[in-house]
Amino acid sequence: MDHSHMDHSHMDHGDMGHGDMPMPMCSMNMLFTWDTTNLCIVFRQWHVRGTTSLVFSLLAIIAISAGYEALREGIRRYEASIAAKQDASPSEPNTESTTLLGVGRSSQSEAIGRRAQVVKAVLYGVQNFYAFMIMLVFMTYNGFVMVSVAIGAGLGYYFFGSHTKAVKETACH
Repeated sequence: MDHSHMDHSHMDHGDMGHGDMPMPMCSMNMLFTWDTTNLCIVFRQWHVRGTTSLVFSLLAIIAISAGYEALREGIRRYEASIAAKQDASPSEPNTESTTLLGVGRSSQSEAIGRRAQVVKAVLYGVQNFYAFMIMLVFMTYNGFVMVSVAIGAGLGYYFFGSHTKAVKETACH
């Protein structure tokens, strides 16, 4: 059947019949709660709409929190490898000029140190950004989310924190 002759330009299809149904808004709690109704985690797009999305969100939060500890361990290993490279680089004999600039350090060791400082600065920025994003996740004040952050941190420490003390110097990063 040919419908090409039918003109639908006068019909309004703007809201496709959804005009009466309001879209669920993100709830923003500033008090501790276990309620997950319209829970949004950091972004409007990360909207928990049911049990399945809640479970996947909590698993993602556990993985994200554990990933922070993996990042910290990676940074520690990078710093250790740089220190080993600097120690392995040949030393120059102590002269008046090398004593003022750095006791017996070679130009190769100094070059390694300068490159490493740039990389470490970038990694430090990434680590702080990561920590503050986890803080924002925690600040949903939802008990399930908060417990997931703690579980992820614990698992991350278990799997990646073998070279660190369990006590942290600062609370946020």
